[in-house]
Amino acid sequence: MISRLPRIGDLLKRRKKQAEDGSIVVDAARKATGGKAKTRIVMTMAVFFTIYSTIAGRLVYLGMQNPDLSGGPENRVTASRPDIVDRNGEVLATDIKTASLFAEPRRIVDADEAIEKLSTVLPEIDYEQTYRKLKSGAGFVWLQRQLTPKQQADILALGVPGLGFRTEKRRFYPSGETSSYIVGLTNIDNQGISGMEKYIDEQGLSDLQASGLAVAKDLKPVKLSIDLRVQHVVRDEIAAGLERYRALGAGAVVLNIKTGEVMAMASVPDFDPNNPYNAQEKDRLNRMSAGLYEMGSTFKSFTSAMALDSGKATMNSRFDASHPIRVGHQAIHDFHGKNRVLSLPEVFLYSSNIGSAREAELVGIEGHREFLHRLGILDRMQTELPEVARPTEPKVWKQVNSFTIAFGHGVSTTPLQAAVGCAALMQGYLIEPTFLVRSEEDAMAVAKKVVSDKTVEGMRYLYTLNAEKGSARNARVPGYRVGGKTGTAEKVINGRYSKDLNFNTFVAAFPMDDPQYLVFTIADAPHPEKPGMTDVAANNAGVMAGNIIRRAAAMLGVKPDFSHENGATLVSYQ
Repeated sequence: MISRLPRIGDLLKRRKKQAEDGSIVVDAARKATGGKAKTRIVMTMAVFFTIYSTIAGRLVYLGMQNPDLSGGPENRVTASRPDIVDRNGEVLATDIKTASLFAEPRRIVDADEAIEKLSTVLPEIDYEQTYRKLKSGAGFVWLQRQLTPKQQADILALGVPGLGFRTEKRRFYPSGETSSYIVGLTNIDNQGISGMEKYIDEQGLSDLQASGLAVAKDLKPVKLSIDLRVQHVVRDEIAAGLERYRALGAGAVVLNIKTGEVMAMASVPDFDPNNPYNAQEKDRLNRMSAGLYEMGSTFKSFTSAMALDSGKATMNSRFDASHPIRVGHQAIHDFHGKNRVLSLPEVFLYSSNIGSAREAELVGIEGHREFLHRLGILDRMQTELPEVARPTEPKVWKQVNSFTIAFGHGVSTTPLQAAVGCAALMQGYLIEPTFLVRSEEDAMAVAKKVVSDKTVEGMRYLYTLNAEKGSARNARVPGYRVGGKTGTAEKVINGRYSKDLNFNTFVAAFPMDDPQYLVFTIADAPHPEKPGMTDVAANNAGVMAGNIIRRAAAMLGVKPDFSHENGATLVSYQ
């Protein structure tokens, strides 16, 4: 037993040593295993950190992006447009944010129930079309664009799964109808479709939008030439005239003679660009630039100027108006004939058709046609506004054409072009009209000399004389020395002249010692204001022009001068 003890002791020692050696191995194993675990944890953390960093970076990137640039129809947001302002900085058009309703058809559980609920907020919704959209299985469909805040809140309150809203931009026009034909319209995607809105797109905005560069903060306001105060006066007066004279339409333009700037222009009936549901109705067109009309006796301004500028007539020239002119089966009469020989000023003052035809005869057919083209009356007008009609004239001018055109029948042009032509007679230079701000220096750089200074002097006298003694008296405004000319033309209906309806025009310039501004008004098919009155231009278009000058002259910076009035007489001109 004793002898075996050392063995057992040795055994115990070996076991103890083995145990100690084993613990070292275990510790080593544990250390090795622990190191690998830590490595895996670190690697896992690194992977998750990378993933979340990528997501966070993407979110930051998207958050910094212009929403206008997001791609795809379901993500597209309408592009920004620059503000449009008047010459004084008053806002005429601007972008505002609005909500548009979309659906995710795959998430719509019950299309019928969804439509039924939506109809309580949007009663105009098309049931069949909306049902097809919701049953299409598509990922995204538009349901209604440009909602009001109340509509958005009410739809949210419905709690219909699968419906959502996108923030879009829409155009807002603070002045409403006041300048609708000038400023124009945009479509549902905020793209210009008429007026200066369309012009801005054509100048490169649409390309900027397509390339994603139309960023709101980088778009400078577009400043127009119009003065919103004067624009309001013009629109107010023609709207009142439309009602007062029970006319089909009315319009007016105020031109800066020195620069060609359109200070104001309006045509009624018009529309509210914020709710243009009736903008496409046939009576709602910009009659001033897109309507073609025979101008009647306003054209005698061009005929008398042509006779003077040709060098073949002077203020002392005389024309036989003692009897009608017969051409074939046609006869040219005077409305209120004097039945005698008339001087050139008398032809203008008494608005003699016969005398005007004699003036045209003196110049000749080719000279007559060339003069009207020289003044731009028969060519398509060059200006920023897209809605400009092309004038019409006979393909071949015969003697009878020249006679009738002399007193404003037989050619059709736009009222704005007639106004620009009359403005040229007041200073001698043809300056194409602009709806953008333009200085006198810039205007003269593009101006074209069309009549002599002697002709300008003569036409100023004739306009002054007509306001003092003739048909332009209704447009006189004390202190502003107004001159002008009426035009009463039988309205053309279905190719025939009406005996009952007229198209009336009136042109007025002021102050006549050095004309700064020109007003051109129209009344389409007016009726007498009161029993016993006639429907001639002096009683409607002339009255509107006088009212516009009375209210707007001070706004235009023209100071009244009561020290001398017109005072023109037939014997004062030498």
